[in-house]
Amino acid sequence: MQLTPDFGFAQVAEIAGYLRDLGVSHVYLSPILQSTPESRHGYDVTDHSRIREEFGGATGFREMAQQLAAHDLGVVVDIVPNHMNTVNAQFWSLLKDGPDSPYANWFDIEWVDGKVALPVLGDDTQPVVDGDVLRYHEHSYPHPGHYRLVNWREGPGYRRFFDVSTLIGLRVEDPAVLFATHEVIFWLLDEGLVEGLRVDHPDGLADPRGYLERLRARAGETWTVVEKILIGPERLPDDWACDGTTGYDVLNRVNGLFVDPAGKEPLVRLFTELTGQPEEYRPVMAQAKREVLDLFFGAEVDRLARVTSYDPAALRELLAAMPVYRAYVAPGEPPPPEQVEIVELAAEACSPAVQPVVREVLYGSAESIVRFQQTCGPVMAKGVEDTALYRWYPLACLNEVGGEPDAFGVTVEEFHDYCAELRPYTMTTLSTHDTKRSEDVRARLSVLSEMPEEWAAAVSEWSSAVRFDPRLDYLAWQNLMAAWPISVDRFTDYLLKAAREAKTAISWINPDPAYEQGLREFAEAAVRLPIGEFTERIDPFAMSNSLGAKVVQLMMPGVPDVYQGNETTDFSLVDPDNRRPVTYPRKPETSWDAAKLLVTTQALRLRRRLEGAAPYLPLWAEGEAAEHVIAFARGRAADARDRPRAVAVATRLPVRLARTGWGATTLTLPAGTWRDLLTGSLYTGRIPLAHLLGQYPVVLLERHDL
Repeated sequence: MQLTPDFGFAQVAEIAGYLRDLGVSHVYLSPILQSTPESRHGYDVTDHSRIREEFGGATGFREMAQQLAAHDLGVVVDIVPNHMNTVNAQFWSLLKDGPDSPYANWFDIEWVDGKVALPVLGDDTQPVVDGDVLRYHEHSYPHPGHYRLVNWREGPGYRRFFDVSTLIGLRVEDPAVLFATHEVIFWLLDEGLVEGLRVDHPDGLADPRGYLERLRARAGETWTVVEKILIGPERLPDDWACDGTTGYDVLNRVNGLFVDPAGKEPLVRLFTELTGQPEEYRPVMAQAKREVLDLFFGAEVDRLARVTSYDPAALRELLAAMPVYRAYVAPGEPPPPEQVEIVELAAEACSPAVQPVVREVLYGSAESIVRFQQTCGPVMAKGVEDTALYRWYPLACLNEVGGEPDAFGVTVEEFHDYCAELRPYTMTTLSTHDTKRSEDVRARLSVLSEMPEEWAAAVSEWSSAVRFDPRLDYLAWQNLMAAWPISVDRFTDYLLKAAREAKTAISWINPDPAYEQGLREFAEAAVRLPIGEFTERIDPFAMSNSLGAKVVQLMMPGVPDVYQGNETTDFSLVDPDNRRPVTYPRKPETSWDAAKLLVTTQALRLRRRLEGAAPYLPLWAEGEAAEHVIAFARGRAADARDRPRAVAVATRLPVRLARTGWGATTLTLPAGTWRDLLTGSLYTGRIPLAHLLGQYPVVLLERHDL
């Protein structure tokens, strides 16, 4: 649940009964510590010693937790160890007293002649001294102080969160800093008011493994997951003291189940014809990473160059070639072979000048090793998530956090193998506050992989009526159709963000009023077209994908997360669109809503009846349409005989299935009698899928003969 000044602890407490009836076990809250008063997300903490007043403060939190506990609901909180807002008492002390400040060890500072660079200057206005304060526009600093003001386009003299200079990096590798910034979280755990932790952005930390070890030593066996973005075959390090990730790796696998690989060639061809972009994604990604290194990370590269004594150009080349968010090498320890391989493979695509850099960042000084790793993540985030994914998008449902937009489809076999490897208590998710689009928008987009010709015809018709920028229009058509119906304002806001992130015509730091006005006019004209006719045509298939993804995610191994409002349909785009207020209780307005709410409720309630880390057993359909089903069993029966207790079945690739039908395809259920929690029907033995999936495209079975 996204807490805001308008939706705080009291409002969460009010819906406790609704959440209990939904089948929820824990309420998972966005950051709760004091941040800037107007913050709508809470990742800009200003005071770690206070629970945010706008939400109700410590008293409001305690009252909410008690109300939730009365409904058998626990609390999970999101914590932000990597950074905080620069407007805070500790940083003020550091600016005032410099290295002699008692808080000098709190922040990752590069001192130059006893001063830290602050990038705020933007015009000819002169700072004004007002007593003990120096003021410049909205900024205030101690006067005199240990800082120097520089142009806002320059990098700061401190580690920051990505390219956001108002968020300063914390040194939680120092145990004193860790405990000072976690004191409220620890007393909430000690009092039993919090039962789980979500750790934001561990890749920014100097020592993620060490941080998690210290966190676990203090928090005990508290359920803890980390917002670690895993790419392709990458896996969470085995030696991290946590229960898993926040689920982007799962999201991309589940999403892939409902994407037809046969759609890749025609959709890539359509994309290249409309946009002029290359057929291959990797060169676009590499170019985007090189650009953001030049645009945003000059200060970080220069600092790394001073530490390593290597040419900034060689460092930029290696950073751009890194295929993942970071390597995990601990100073003073032999680097793990798989981490060495990641860096060496990246270097193979680089010039010979990079080879000496590889040795330094793997085996060199502690600061060389750590600083390189801390720079990799921001380059990936800004270069891939916030640039390349807005430039190369043949099928935008693949352009997700941690996703690979050129990887079309996940087979049933691949998915079962993946589930067999999962940590049993990792988080699984389909939508979050950071996803590029909601699960139901992706469900609609997935359908396009099965009907690329019809889609191309629709886009051709719309483009002949309205066009603006070939580098943006095709992304606009995909998202307009998939988020339909959408207001002009929401659609315009999305396109403005997409254009600024793509950086091909405008950017956040280089606006163009004429371009932005043209974009608004395009959005106004596009929304007037009969887009809804196409959306209505694909919605039966999109509903199948939506329900299928939901039942798979809720029933597969892991701890399922349902983002606010996604127990019914939600057609939100990237933040802040997906952080809009949600009205509770959710009331179905369509048959899709009703079916999704039913699936979510029954699956969550069933999960609560299963025993902990229930075993996962793949089930295989037999017959000509076997590829159109994903099925598995979970759990042991209460009598401890090693028998499954639940079965989940979902339809996949429904467009092609509609052309052929199930025919004689069957699924053999584990021994016993099974009741469908969605319809009440009873089944046993070998069942024709046309019968099993006759009412809904999914079934959720619970053993009936216990």
